[in-house]
Amino acid sequence: MIAEAIVTESGITRHGTAWTVTGTGEPVVLIHGVGMQQGVWGPQVLHLARTHQVLVYDMLGHGASLPAQGAPILADYANQLVELLDELGISSASVAGHSMGALVALEFALAHPQRSRRVAALNAVYRRTQDQRDAVLARAQALRECGAPATAGPTLARWFGDPVPPELQRAATEVAGYLEGVQPLGYAQAYAVFASSDEAHVGKLDKLVMPALFCTGEYDANSSPAMAQAMAAEAPIAMAEVIPGARHMMNVTDAEAVNASLSRWLDTPVAS
Repeated sequence: MIAEAIVTESGITRHGTAWTVTGTGEPVVLIHGVGMQQGVWGPQVLHLARTHQVLVYDMLGHGASLPAQGAPILADYANQLVELLDELGISSASVAGHSMGALVALEFALAHPQRSRRVAALNAVYRRTQDQRDAVLARAQALRECGAPATAGPTLARWFGDPVPPELQRAATEVAGYLEGVQPLGYAQAYAVFASSDEAHVGKLDKLVMPALFCTGEYDANSSPAMAQAMAAEAPIAMAEVIPGARHMMNVTDAEAVNASLSRWLDTPVAS
């Protein structure tokens, strides 16, 4: 009955961003990661829309959104959100992102603090080790040379395990569908930004003036608990949470735990 009562609207902005709004109340924005699209947030939308207006959208060059013009930088993805909020008439919102979406959420919060009620970074990267940096740059190069289909298998193995455990098969199939349907140019552009942005916010997190959540999975080796804890230690109003047993795609594999974490974050008081 709750799901049937939720009102959903969708569209594409004049700048070419595909979006969906579900529910009413205080706005919260969810930003997906590289190679995904807005549908990956399904479990969170259903949960949060009971109490909030939930906005999801496709990043530049993902889903039904147009790609960036030229070679984008991280600020271009944050500016996409600014344009979207402006067009929808949303003055401020709590903003959460996953993986690269977490970097976009932090970039947006730092550049536009007056529009960011809270910020949440799920499975974010921060100060990769040299080995981690070399590995992600190699994956970016492979993506440019071989394309998305050739890299989908290793990506799924990294996110879900190899072989994929039976209990994660459904989630892996869903995510594989997003990877198979991704825009090749948009995927390559975003991955290049993701691969080189792990130090984008070093020395800046102390400027976050809003409540911040840094959350990751216990077994996410590339967006590790140590990274989440390091980011939380630098932000003034922050909490770090680690989802037990979870890996990188925890919003689909461990949705209940992620939903509970996001609800606690949204319950955090903000300055009036």
